[in-house]
Amino acid sequence: VQLQASGGGLVQPGGSLRLSCAASGRAFTNLSLGWFRQAPGKEREFVATILWSAFSTTYADSVQGQFTISRDNAKNTVYLMMNSLKPEDTALYYCAAGSYSSKRRDYVYWGQGTQVTVSS
Repeated sequence: VQLQASGGGLVQPGGSLRLSCAASGRAFTNLSLGWFRQAPGKEREFVATILWSAFSTTYADSVQGQFTISRDNAKNTVYLMMNSLKPEDTALYYCAAGSYSSKRRDYVYWGQGTQVTVSS
């Protein structure tokens, strides 16, 4: 599986961005898809994940109610809608595929990351 993340950029505080992650190489309908992020000088942290059926989602406490994860299995794509962005959301955002989990070690496939910068 190859994962290609896109949609990052520079946005002002309070703005919104939608990240996309397109998967190729195999069907991923039986894989959960997650988003992680890594800010400079910090460890990569869990953001959100969605079950393969899309019937279940889990979010980090820090983004609960602010971010929304969704997926379109027909397009082999997972999305992360990010609203009310804050400077502390600045990070390199990675998509990943694997088991339904908030732990990095449970994800087998990783994308290259897309940069999100929140600044005025």
